[in-house]
Amino acid sequence: QVHLVESGGRLVQAGESLRLSCAASERTGTAMGWFRRAPGKEREFVSAITWNSSNRLYADSVKGRFFISRDNVNNIMFLQMDELTPEDTAVYYCAARRYTNIVVSDPSLYLYWGQGTQVTVSS
Repeated sequence: QVHLVESGGRLVQAGESLRLSCAASERTGTAMGWFRRAPGKEREFVSAITWNSSNRLYADSVKGRFFISRDNVNNIMFLQMDELTPEDTAVYYCAARRYTNIVVSDPSLYLYWGQGTQVTVSS
């Protein structure tokens, strides 16, 4: 059982940057991703990364503004978020796949999930 803990969420103003972290309790060896859920909306894919960072996937809404990375020595994944807008306000979740290193946007294909961290962007 892999435990994931997100951190770094807070209140920021539009145009500012924020970096989220996701600490894993152990080495996953698999693809991991970020998702978010805005108030009143469905959970949506944000970004995903392979174990060796050779492949990254981004939602169109964040492409060019967000950057996903990971530190496999310390079992931490990051999401650098720049040029934030109020539309980015959501609870952000990190997730990990099991047994596979393929990046996908379907949340049902991720087995392990964190509890989430709140990001609020004021206008």
